[in-house]
Amino acid sequence: MSFPRAIVTRPLLPLLFSTTLTKPFIKTSRPLPSMRPFTAFASLPASQQVGEPSTPAFPAPKRSGERWKPMCLYYTQGKCTMMEDPAHMEKFNHDCSRDLQVKSSMSNRICSQHLDYFLVLDLEGKIEILEFPVLIIDAKTMNVVDFFHRFVRPTEMSEKRINEYIEGKYGKFGVDRVWHDTAIPFKDVLQQFEEWLTQHQLWGEEVGGCLNQAAFVTCGNWDLKTKVPEQCKVAKVKLPSYFMEWINLKDVYLNFYKRRATGMMTMMKELHMPLLGSHHLGFDDSKNIARVLQHMLADGAILQITARRDHNSPEKVEFLFKNRIR
Repeated sequence: MSFPRAIVTRPLLPLLFSTTLTKPFIKTSRPLPSMRPFTAFASLPASQQVGEPSTPAFPAPKRSGERWKPMCLYYTQGKCTMMEDPAHMEKFNHDCSRDLQVKSSMSNRICSQHLDYFLVLDLEGKIEILEFPVLIIDAKTMNVVDFFHRFVRPTEMSEKRINEYIEGKYGKFGVDRVWHDTAIPFKDVLQQFEEWLTQHQLWGEEVGGCLNQAAFVTCGNWDLKTKVPEQCKVAKVKLPSYFMEWINLKDVYLNFYKRRATGMMTMMKELHMPLLGSHHLGFDDSKNIARVLQHMLADGAILQITARRDHNSPEKVEFLFKNRIR
């Protein structure tokens, strides 16, 4: 998959934090609408009554003579300094779209969506958030447009506890050194994330604070219902307005395929999709969830908001699908 290059003005973020695949801005041809709640439904339309998943639309990417390579996690955070090193480039992938290629024949089967972009998010960290990855998927083409990835340094843990925690969490993947080299406080992650959203014209405080024709897609409700509010309290920051609603892919999967999937691995198994990368490494999980999303879009699924917070009482969450994973 390739993206056409465009001549653009310099992005707001420093080059150090640029993670754009081919261009720093999404097309501006889709005008910024007034901010209003997304329309959501408790069930899916009859046209979406699909009994069985299709044959795999997105098998493991293969290129002649090439092997699968893990992403460089310095690169995903805009901090890789070894792009000129042939050995490094041979060992690590520096192209996120490589694992998310879309067959042209599949894109012809996509149904019209209520949104323009899906922001696939999969947090890592049970005590505090340790990793914050987001991928933008174009709802019309299913292509990955850009990504944001930061490792997050805990706010309240001692250095000794952090070292033990990271060794246990990321040491088994061999990326604990990357985490220590790049992790920044949650407040800084949110600030950089908001600048990134603004660059892509997906969010702005001056227009109400909600996402612009986009929605987060998660595998479960835990990320945005539970963990982000908890982390905001620990970091002593207000819960951002763009976290007020989201799409739980497990609920859409249940209503579309008429079968229950308790997690990403179950969905991938039922869709006959191989796992790429390491399960519970946030950036890899986000890519695999995006691959499931692409498969569902190619099968004709329509994604709708599944959960929404009460703006007056953000701790209250309304679940909008009658049939959902509990």
